[in-house]
Amino acid sequence: MTKKKTTGNNDEDLFRQLMSDVKPLAAEPRITPVKVTVSPHPKTRDDDQRPATHFIERENVTATTADELLHFSRDGLQQRQLQRLQQGEISAESKLDLHGHTITEAGSALNDFLQDAQQTGRRCVLIVHGKGYRSGQPVLKTQLNHWLRDEPRVLAFHSAQPRHGGAGALYVLLRRNR
Repeated sequence: MTKKKTTGNNDEDLFRQLMSDVKPLAAEPRITPVKVTVSPHPKTRDDDQRPATHFIERENVTATTADELLHFSRDGLQQRQLQRLQQGEISAESKLDLHGHTITEAGSALNDFLQDAQQTGRRCVLIVHGKGYRSGQPVLKTQLNHWLRDEPRVLAFHSAQPRHGGAGALYVLLRRNR
């Protein structure tokens, strides 16, 4: 009696028969994937910082007057915090005096100053821009009014109290460095 070899799966036998003369490709070394953990709060890298050219002269901006009081705040800032800033109750931890600077020099100095202030954990700084009496108009004050509104590191600013420079200076509240 001859026994026939029974196959449980004709498709499998057919596949093996068709693949009998196939030779595997030469194996290349495998690359093990690296597991990357993502922080919920990305760190700011130095090369992610805006260059000093961010603070460049803006044309066709609304001019300010020498005695005009400036103020700005981002949404979500507590009213009491704004009042304290306006009244000069938050101590300025650092001061930048821009008297006599050109717009280009002021922009570069401002960028360096804000970067250093935020990296060292300062929350409130004083920026003295003057009233523009020497030039006849407050050019730096006008530029600062627009620069600081667009600067993400700035939460709020307000013209200083007379004892700190009045309409010729600004209290600036900075965002916490994470």
